[in-house]
Amino acid sequence: MRDRYAGKWYQTLTFVQKTTYPDGHVETWYEAARIPGNLRIDIAPLDSGKAIIFRNDTIYSVNQGTADKGNALIHPLLVLGFDVYLDKAETTIEKLKALKFDLTKLHTDTWQGKPVYVVGADSGDGKTSQFWVDQQNLLFVRMLRPTRAGGISETQFNKYVKIGDAWLSPEVLFFANGQAGNKEEYRDWKTNVELQADLFDPVRFSRAAWIK
Repeated sequence: MRDRYAGKWYQTLTFVQKTTYPDGHVETWYEAARIPGNLRIDIAPLDSGKAIIFRNDTIYSVNQGTADKGNALIHPLLVLGFDVYLDKAETTIEKLKALKFDLTKLHTDTWQGKPVYVVGADSGDGKTSQFWVDQQNLLFVRMLRPTRAGGISETQFNKYVKIGDAWLSPEVLFFANGQAGNKEEYRDWKTNVELQADLFDPVRFSRAAWIK
């Protein structure tokens, strides 16, 4: 994955996201990423100062413009959907192992009519942590992980669109034990845009200048 898109993947990304909850409630999220490792989500209304920042494998919750102390978190979707294409392979491998993916296990399958590689589980095992990668374009398309309660969470990256020589999945679906959860839909995406230097700094939180 890293070698396929070396020198081709975007380093920054912004988009507007429609987040639909299972009960029908809808929120607008404004998201910006500096890849690898940085993601900021500003939640409308923007004057509420509510945001989430992922930085250096730490998650920070921001309320009324003030961030908490943060908690350690390797964001698997950030790693597999974005960072893998720019980070050193050794760094990605280390993080995936920390997330309990068994990288010694690999088999092939079919997903949405296309051949995929399945990493982390044996064929027929739908309960072990695993991620699925489209064979043709080497894009992350699906993840399964067991939950603390004994269930299975699933994430899908769907409807990939090509951006230059790279790609973006503008639809992300979440499931819990087979039941539909949140749905994320992207629009107005822009890549390789200039972002303010302190955008991902929770201590120096300020309004995101890229949001018009």
